[in-house]
Amino acid sequence: MQNGFFITGTDTNVGKTVLSALLCASLPARYWKPIQTGSIEGTDCRQVREWAALDESQTIPEVYVFDDPVSPHLAARRAGASISLEPIKLPNNPSGTTLIVEGAGGVLVPINDAQSMIDLMRHLALPVIIASRSTLGTINHTLLTLQSLRSAHVEVKGVVAIGPPDAENENAIERYGNVELIGRIPILKEINRESLRSAFQQHFRQSAFAV
Repeated sequence: MQNGFFITGTDTNVGKTVLSALLCASLPARYWKPIQTGSIEGTDCRQVREWAALDESQTIPEVYVFDDPVSPHLAARRAGASISLEPIKLPNNPSGTTLIVEGAGGVLVPINDAQSMIDLMRHLALPVIIASRSTLGTINHTLLTLQSLRSAHVEVKGVVAIGPPDAENENAIERYGNVELIGRIPILKEINRESLRSAFQQHFRQSAFAV
């Protein structure tokens, strides 16, 4: 069985890449983003390598890369291409290493005319970690994300709250979502390997990520 997690978010720019970098800096892990849009502004793979101080062997090339910073279905269409799940296959991963797979946008973002990011999650069959904002509005967004994943019979490992601590929001998500909060990423003055590893040590339930 492949050991790994699929990182999704309640919205775009919620902090999926920061969470991915944190896990890659803190675990024996490799990073993979199968579908990348907005590459004209740089790729998330390059950003994770920089933040987590990874070498190239710890990252896996994208299957699809598009310039436009828009939804995958639209980015592909503008590039005269289309996205298929068939060529997206889990890479071989060394024993004892965790594969961190980052999605694009939220769970219902379309990737082609008939499928969404949730279909990619089902295709890869890895447990999902939800990156969630800690601030106002997060309860609704997180519960809707959970509902979509469970309706699709996707395994949810837990939620990571990103931003200023808010115990009421965290408690509500755990209670009404029947889900565990397995980590928090506070506001970081700098994002680098040391700050990410420190956040993991201080704010994550590390047993949830054991190989």
